Amino acid sequence: MTTTLAKPQVKVSDHSPGYNFPQKMGRALWAPMWVMALMSFAIGFILAIVRADAVAGGSSEVTIARLNHLVPGFMFLGFMAVFAAVSFAIARILGAFRKGGGEVQEAAGRSVETLEMPVTAKVFMAGMMMGMMAILIPVIIHFVIAAGLDSGSNFVAAEQAGIWLEGVRRMGVGLYLLAITFGLGTIITVLKFQADRIRELPAA
Repeated sequence: MTTTLAKPQVKVSDHSPGYNFPQKMGRALWAPMWVMALMSFAIGFILAIVRADAVAGGSSEVTIARLNHLVPGFMFLGFMAVFAAVSFAIARILGAFRKGGGEVQEAAGRSVETLEMPVTAKVFMAGMMMGMMAILIPVIIHFVIAAGLDSGSNFVAAEQAGIWLEGVRRMGVGLYLLAITFGLGTIITVLKFQADRIRELPAA
């Protein structure tokens, strides 16, 4: 049975708490996100070559306009996936500290103290979700615009939409990088807590 100590942000139990839900997600999804990133970057690179050839070869406006949306769509899908992979890897590392630190305390025959989720971890998860949405939604819009273009389309409006979407995508990248910074800060907080707890075990 888990109880809360008077010491803030610390819980005590008789056994290792294992992984929480975000850490389980990190363990399951970090590798698939890396694979998705590699695939998206490869497709985006190939489409960029096709676009360059289309521009040089005087292809139709429809073809070039579609490629102008598909290339950044796939490239930023790759950026979203690689940032997600890094974020899930951070969650996986935090899960290893949480589970392993609890097992060390349990093996020592002491009560298991577990740090409650720090504020930095909450900011990390919130920033990750906002960054993901700020990249994913423009990517979806890119694909929708590309699919809807035909000879009667307003290509100037399509180009202007691409410029606005670029701004939103860049904001998403900034949010993701800020979230990753808070994730790394959480690792430092957990390491400090566990180092202090390990020093307490012999005295206990």
